[in-house]
Amino acid sequence: MQNLRLSLIQSEIHWHEIGANLGMFEEKIWSLKGKTDLIVLPEMFQTGFSMENTVLAEPMNFTTFKWMKQLAAQTEAVVTGSFMVKEEGKVFNRLIWIQPNGEWKKYDKRHLFRMADEHVHFDFGTERLIVEWKGWKICPMVCYDLRFPVWSRNVNLAYDVSLYVANWPAVRINAWDALLKARAIENVSYSVGLNRVGIDGNGIEYNGHSVVYSPKGETLAFSDNEEIITLTLDKPALDDFRAKFPAHLDADQFELK
Repeated sequence: MQNLRLSLIQSEIHWHEIGANLGMFEEKIWSLKGKTDLIVLPEMFQTGFSMENTVLAEPMNFTTFKWMKQLAAQTEAVVTGSFMVKEEGKVFNRLIWIQPNGEWKKYDKRHLFRMADEHVHFDFGTERLIVEWKGWKICPMVCYDLRFPVWSRNVNLAYDVSLYVANWPAVRINAWDALLKARAIENVSYSVGLNRVGIDGNGIEYNGHSVVYSPKGETLAFSDNEEIITLTLDKPALDDFRAKFPAHLDADQFELK
């Protein structure tokens, strides 16, 4: 199995300006030095975390989706991140995972942040997503999902990496730090969290803290600035640790309903 090189783009986001954000993130993506396998963008990366879904939500195969597809093909890397999608009378905070060959998958945010009335403006997802890429199994989720360990549970080592894209406010950043580390340790997997920085149109401050934890809970990368974090995840190291410390064999068995 080969190692996995990923690039986390921690950035400010222009409030409600889709074109400006797509242009900004495209410039950042083209600034990447060296080849990468996975490019990660924040939650609602082209609008900011907004409830204005009637004017900002896009149908599938529209501007943002086509932009992601084009960037994946040009960089020969997976591009992933979430944005507002309207579909059959519903609106989702939808993460798109799109590969260089154009194949794609979706994950609709399961846990909607009721403290911002997200559950009023969006429909929740019902299915978890685990994707395979470059010999790795990756489970992408969105922001508030992080607070619910049962949804993230790595039953029978179904995945190697849990990946959370977020707009997680600075006022609650201690929870973000603690929960991402816990998800790595309890699931014997790499835990990756990408947040944003800056202040949004509602006056909410974000201070990043994008991070990568090893299955032992070691900090492999961390940033609280506007920057791109690029690092390589080590598959042999993961396999070796799981072989020496097979805690998953003693895990409680259950099924999500």
